Amino acid sequence: MLWTIISVVIVALIGAGAVVVALQIDASDQLPPGIPPQPAAITVNPQIRAVPPNAPEPTPTGVQQAIADAVRDPALGEFTGEISDALTGQTLWSESPTEPRVPASNAKILTAAAALLDLPHDQRITTTVVAGPDGQVILKGAGDPTLSAQPTGADTFYTNPARIADLAAQIREAGIDVTSVAVDTSAFTGPTMERTWEDADIAGGDITPIESLIADGGRIEPLDEYSPRVADPAITAGEALAYALGVDAPVTEQTASGGGQVIAQVQSAPLVARVNDMMRLSDNVLAETLSIELSVAQGGPASIAGGVAAIESSLARHGFDMSAVTLRDASGLSYANRVPATVLDTLMGAAAGPAQPLMRSLLDGLPVAGGTGTLTDRFDPETNPGAGWVRAKTGTLTGVSSLTGIVQTIDGRVLAFALMSGGTSPADARPALDDVAGELRECGCR
Repeated sequence: MLWTIISVVIVALIGAGAVVVALQIDASDQLPPGIPPQPAAITVNPQIRAVPPNAPEPTPTGVQQAIADAVRDPALGEFTGEISDALTGQTLWSESPTEPRVPASNAKILTAAAALLDLPHDQRITTTVVAGPDGQVILKGAGDPTLSAQPTGADTFYTNPARIADLAAQIREAGIDVTSVAVDTSAFTGPTMERTWEDADIAGGDITPIESLIADGGRIEPLDEYSPRVADPAITAGEALAYALGVDAPVTEQTASGGGQVIAQVQSAPLVARVNDMMRLSDNVLAETLSIELSVAQGGPASIAGGVAAIESSLARHGFDMSAVTLRDASGLSYANRVPATVLDTLMGAAAGPAQPLMRSLLDGLPVAGGTGTLTDRFDPETNPGAGWVRAKTGTLTGVSSLTGIVQTIDGRVLAFALMSGGTSPADARPALDDVAGELRECGCR
């Protein structure tokens, strides 16, 4: 034991001496001879680098040669498409580009473009709570499906949404003894489901009835992209408010009086954030409500059909050829939609090029190949050079696959493209579409 104590003392003395020496060295402004000076700390200077304005211009021959093998893949089935130079608008390759085809979720490109062209980019939607009789409070929807029932501080599916928890807090601060909660959905009119949709799509997680009051996009599991949706979104949102207030009475439907006192209100994220969420996550519910928001701004009806009419009139007014476009919804869920590839390519080129600067933020919401949104699990970086360079909107229905977006070539030129496949399994068609887009990344295409 004595030798152990002596050893510990010696080690402690050596350690203390080392600390003293180190402190003396650190305190000195001079280093011993022969030791290089300490390098400066590394600083990060993140930048967005614009593509070079004089990047070599691709040619139709170069593009055709680059994708010749990829476009012959049988997995593409009945294949149409168009590729263009975003800077000049020149068509570099096409295959039956004017043939109207089922776009699937590529229809959301039309919805996003129309909203960005004709609505203020900082526009927000206000959800209110109005005082009713005998302690009743009425939750009045205004068309914001990103409203969240998640508790304060908890993660949400959408970007910076309004929260029901904040409404409850304001109601409590107002000192109201709440006896019941009602919901008001009078802001929207018309059917809540487009007749070409399937009721099974609600349980399948693709859609919820489009009411003016929806929480978390109608998802039963608020953070699960593929969660089944509720069949009664307004009542479900009202129940979330009742729970937050500790009210046990059943939630009912009630139209608030025009002069009712507003006792609580919350605002959605700005329009641009909601458009980008729709594009990145391919959110059908958000697409439908954005189109209705556009219709109301144009003085049209607050309905699914009104939203479709607003998209078509908006894009036509801004010079896009809508003569061959047929829309039944704003989301692309309907098989009755028809859009030619040339329309999708022209819209994407307008967003990426100089033609429509108001549409530029549409590019921010496009999923990144192999990285974000609906392209997270596509474009394997070990096999597809488009990984990280392609940004595109996906579209998938049974027997339908589409991909519309942009890609920067190795020469720094930005190309727009719209690729539409039909008649084959999406499991086979999607990798084939990705291969076409990936070939554009590696080609100088001259």
